[in-house]
Amino acid sequence: MATLNDIAARLGISKSTVSKGLSNASDVSEDLRKKIMEVAAEMGYSGRRTQKRLCVLVENMGYTEPNQFGYELIAGFTQMASAEGWVVDAVPYTKERQVHETYRDFMARGGYQGAFLLGFSLVDPWMQGEFQTVQIPTVLYDNRIPENPFMASIGCDCRGGMEAAVRHLYGQGHRRIGLLFSALDSYIVKERYNAFFSAMEKCGLEVDQDLIGLGYYVAETTRKYLPKFVERGATAILCSDDSRALAAYTECCDRRLRVPEDVSIIGFDDLPISAYMNPPLTTIRQNRLALGKCGYYALSCLLNGVDIDSILLRAPLVVRGSTGPAGAQREAS
Repeated sequence: MATLNDIAARLGISKSTVSKGLSNASDVSEDLRKKIMEVAAEMGYSGRRTQKRLCVLVENMGYTEPNQFGYELIAGFTQMASAEGWVVDAVPYTKERQVHETYRDFMARGGYQGAFLLGFSLVDPWMQGEFQTVQIPTVLYDNRIPENPFMASIGCDCRGGMEAAVRHLYGQGHRRIGLLFSALDSYIVKERYNAFFSAMEKCGLEVDQDLIGLGYYVAETTRKYLPKFVERGATAILCSDDSRALAAYTECCDRRLRVPEDVSIIGFDDLPISAYMNPPLTTIRQNRLALGKCGYYALSCLLNGVDIDSILLRAPLVVRGSTGPAGAQREAS
């Protein structure tokens, strides 16, 4: 673990100046303070020597309650890290804060030697700028910056999961499949979107652009596109996440459409609520506890000088009651 003397030697300044810079003393210039913070972060300096510290930075993701997506991710990460003597802080963070504070400064200020990042977007300031070159061991969930060897990635195999979903629908006679997705402003949504096209091609199905609906706001996007999909003959809808699938259920109920008799619905994530929806939701599962454990494993590799790129877990399809044969209503009548 780096010391104040190590930082001082790197910068060619005194140990007392380093100490003042890290404590924001007024007699150290802002430019020098930033240099000290950056070098401290890059060298893995921890101001709290009695503890080894890691952080989980969370943006746009619930994580404080067991039914929220990030809860098990953080639990799995913390279980593994705590067993090896690390203290882990879960820290909510926003895009706005990234404008006013560098990643290096944040990590140095907290005495963190590495981080696991959840929910970050491709348009975030850190993602577009600092993460391209920063030399701090960092693991991204559902994001990837392959050019930086200090950045590793963990996630699920979207292509395998999406292919299993499309093949399942194809096997039940569905040929007109709609896609209800979030806006393409994140790495993982783009991956799932491209995986859908690949899966459709493998099944010999054409993608109808009129059966694709993208939008940031869940309820608004669902209300706009789902009726159009049904009018244009869609018998099944694939959603980018379980929250959109739940919104699709609500829209179907409002329009007196039955799931799965009138339209089959598949989600992605397998949130705890999915098994208790009416009917239970067919969805592509992400094992969040295992993903959290993989997040720590990847970070541990980086901290120990192992040049790791990415880890992908399998994403199996969990078949429940929200999917059924195409044309089931017509056959029944």
